[in-house]
Amino acid sequence: MKLHSNILGQGKPFVILHGFLGMSDNWKTLGKKFSEEGFEVHLVDQRNHGHSFHDDNFDYETLSEDLRHYFEAYDLSEAIVLGHSMGGKTAMLFATQNPNLVSKLIVADISPRFYPIHHDAILEGLSSLDFSEIKSRGAADKQLANYVSDFGTRQFLLKNLYWKEKGQLALRMNLQVLKENVSEVGEALPLHAKFEKETLFLRGDKSEYIALQDETIIKQHFSNVNIVTIANAGHWLHAENPDDFFDVVLSFVKL
Repeated sequence: MKLHSNILGQGKPFVILHGFLGMSDNWKTLGKKFSEEGFEVHLVDQRNHGHSFHDDNFDYETLSEDLRHYFEAYDLSEAIVLGHSMGGKTAMLFATQNPNLVSKLIVADISPRFYPIHHDAILEGLSSLDFSEIKSRGAADKQLANYVSDFGTRQFLLKNLYWKEKGQLALRMNLQVLKENVSEVGEALPLHAKFEKETLFLRGDKSEYIALQDETIIKQHFSNVNIVTIANAGHWLHAENPDDFFDVVLSFVKL
């Protein structure tokens, strides 16, 4: 089964992977900007997310394999790969397993280390959405607010809403499988995994996902790495400060 994607522009292939509970649409604006700079941008939906297929298997080995099949399907011999959060973990593993396929690696606000489960309230809130009663985005937002106080996070999550049929809302992601496998999202990169090509790690200055002590772990896996902090940004740094994010990434990929 092939991953769904939205391909923009022409030029050097540039693959972008969204985070947990996200989708390729989250990157549409930035993807368009990168495509205007001479890149063929592949905005990819990972399995159980967005428009991609649903499947009971869900771990980083599987996600990395999906991406390898995607490269084969589109005859991509080498590409820049950017991943945010969960997508960053997929990108890291993929690059260490397929260094010949990745010219440069960009990881947004995630470290190779283990992360404990911290999506409980979000998953509980999404599970509480009863679409036999909820008939509008506003009603879904009101219900989700009982579990997720941050408006921006709720808007991000509610991008998964769609009209399954007339008058019937649903969520695009495979919520049941993602709930059952949520512990996989925090798994660490294998100790032996190494990537020696140019790598850029980006962290938000208001985010706690990449701490100072993580720099040592990052450098153990990625010997040719630069770590840059994006100002005025939390975990969704590409959405909270898209201009700085774009400028830093563009200067890295254009080198």
